[in-house]
Amino acid sequence: MAEGTSPQGKQPWLRDYAPGVHWDAGYTAQPLHSILDDAAAKMGARPCLDFLDKHYTYAEVLDLANRVAKGLQEAGVKPGDRVGLLLPNTPYYVAAYFGILKAGAIVVNLNPLYAEKELRHLVEDSGVEILFTLDVAALYDKVALLLTSTRLRRVVVCKMSEILPFPKNLLFPLLRFSQLATIPADVQHLRFSRLTANDGRFQPQPVDPVKDLAVLQYTGGTTGLSKGAMLTHANVYINALQLSDWFPEREIGKETLLCVLPLFHVFAMTAIMHWALMNGGSMILLPRFDLDQLLKVITKKKPSIFHAVPTLYAAIASHPKIADFDLTSIKSCISGGAPLPMEVKSRFEALTGCRLVEGYGLSEAAPVLSCNPLNGENKAGSVGQPLPCTTIEIVALDDPDRVLPLGERGEITGTGPQVMAGYWQKPEVSAKTLRKGRLHTGDVGYLDEDGYLFIVDRIKEMIIASGYKVYPRMVEEALYEHPAVAECAVIGAPDAYRGETVMAVVALAPGQRASEEELTAFLKARLAPMEMPKIYKFRDSLPKTPVGKIEKKVLVAEYVGEPESVPESEQG
Repeated sequence: MAEGTSPQGKQPWLRDYAPGVHWDAGYTAQPLHSILDDAAAKMGARPCLDFLDKHYTYAEVLDLANRVAKGLQEAGVKPGDRVGLLLPNTPYYVAAYFGILKAGAIVVNLNPLYAEKELRHLVEDSGVEILFTLDVAALYDKVALLLTSTRLRRVVVCKMSEILPFPKNLLFPLLRFSQLATIPADVQHLRFSRLTANDGRFQPQPVDPVKDLAVLQYTGGTTGLSKGAMLTHANVYINALQLSDWFPEREIGKETLLCVLPLFHVFAMTAIMHWALMNGGSMILLPRFDLDQLLKVITKKKPSIFHAVPTLYAAIASHPKIADFDLTSIKSCISGGAPLPMEVKSRFEALTGCRLVEGYGLSEAAPVLSCNPLNGENKAGSVGQPLPCTTIEIVALDDPDRVLPLGERGEITGTGPQVMAGYWQKPEVSAKTLRKGRLHTGDVGYLDEDGYLFIVDRIKEMIIASGYKVYPRMVEEALYEHPAVAECAVIGAPDAYRGETVMAVVALAPGQRASEEELTAFLKARLAPMEMPKIYKFRDSLPKTPVGKIEKKVLVAEYVGEPESVPESEQG
């Protein structure tokens, strides 16, 4: 067992580490695309993707990725070039992702819901000159503007109808004609079918997994310009290995993962796509979140693993006709992206009989640093133990080099093979974030005596009211205990007397009622006086990212004013 270098001595989690999981596991990094190569070599005939009832085997996905690689090389893509993916969950995403890596290039994940201005920054910052997108107007029209005003020089256009099963492939152009984009026939536009019209014999490129970048994963932050987390092949490959080991009872070649989280998001990219391929699992891809469709798919196709975000689990548990659906096929789930309320965890586990555990990480860690064990103790409110080969330390807020003893609150830092190489073209910010080998997360938390990590809050979200530190997460946890509260977010509001005061933004569950006075009375037994919300705002729903994470920056901008920029965390 490895010894720690902090005042905590031996890593405390080693005393009671997840059964069947070894913290000191030896990992050997490989090129990231070898995940697909190895899986196809062992189980080429096994189902790999299920997209709206059209199925692809591992051999078919590998063949398509190889053809993408050769097509990109023929189009002039060189090792180290950045290639963008502006795609929802489709087979195109998986094939293009691995084809880019095979060509020696770097994947740049782009959020399809971003506005043209946001996409412009990412394209310019990353140096993307070629990207993949769909032939739907909602996506292509934004790309067309970039072609005339950025360094983007070429677009690979993926035809939606070509990945749909019969008869959907025939009906889609007719029923959705108004949603299709008009694609010019010129040198700047290359059809996916034309790109892949080759024998797939691409020129393999040498890869140093530790040094060579695989993915530029942009972090949105609370506001401000996004930064590109430079993830090497080793970062992402080993994080997939770490998560695989976290499932000691996984059945190789037999698991089915439901993927409604967008693959362009780092959590789904690693915990679903990479995990599935590394373990011969099949993925059910859903291009967007529709609750009724999702429940029907679970009932019909019976996935065994369903990683998601708390708002999604809460939506399922609150569905008025949930008894009409069979969710009992689900065995294991990891919740990420935001804090998981204990009430949501309990209700979802009761519905399914599964084990729903909370994990923690951020884009800069590819993304997972810790997780509650799937077959060990889950401590209420904890985000679990560090993954294998990962060390978590708590440092003082006023002295980032001073490691704190167990139980004391400070900034969470992490070290491990999954930690990024730095931020793209931002050496000063990189040096500050990766101080003395530690990844500084910007989150406040503590480790208990057993090495379980507890998140208190974001450093920049902490509210200072009359000199007292108020952690929004604590207030939110208390609010979620009220049966009428479906969603909530707590933010700081300016106050002439206290400096800041606590504002609670609340969305009530359908058919439920709760007044400000009722919530105040409910919270009095659960919160200290300085933590009590002084202002309530009621809404039908709270704004969310595509992953389902509540966007506090929108609420701050609406109720308080423009927030300060801070790093992004994928806390969950």
